[in-house]
Amino acid sequence: MINRIRDIRKQKGWTLADLAEACDPPTTPQTVGRLETGMRNLSLKWMERIADALGVEPEVLVRSEKAAHPQVVASLGKDGPEALETTRDALLATDLGSDGALMVLTIEYPHGEYRPGDQLWLRQIDPEDAGRAVNRDVLVPRKAGRFSFGRLIDRQGSLVGILPPGHGEKQQVVDSPPWIGVAEMLVRRL
Repeated sequence: MINRIRDIRKQKGWTLADLAEACDPPTTPQTVGRLETGMRNLSLKWMERIADALGVEPEVLVRSEKAAHPQVVASLGKDGPEALETTRDALLATDLGSDGALMVLTIEYPHGEYRPGDQLWLRQIDPEDAGRAVNRDVLVPRKAGRFSFGRLIDRQGSLVGILPPGHGEKQQVVDSPPWIGVAEMLVRRL
């Protein structure tokens, strides 16, 4: 995920070690570097921890201060587009509120309804809560650093059944995944 941690850290004149030490509890400079470059997932907990250390609001880490918050100016209803009486802030992926880390799956090749360039924002949940994700698209880690992606169609005990997008795909079964990423928002450039 693109973030502004490095920019804000450098504005303060801090090194990676300075920021790592300022975190509560302290972390390593390598971890901060991985968070800055997107090599490590910038979860909400990490955002709050880094923001506290830098003395900024967490949303500043992922949103430009130069750009105004996008506004909803109209809605497209049954009779066509209509102006709103008053504008309101648009929902940003960083505004998605819930427990569990946010993560992003980028689409490089068309799969089902997903196109190259799409970003699918997912919310990490505990496998025990898989019942609330049935019939939703999910990303599930497998052994050896691999993943399964598709529609969650079944959960029996520690087994999770995933139906990949596309025609003729066979169900994949994952045993005891550490987490399930449930699709919450699709970001698509036009």
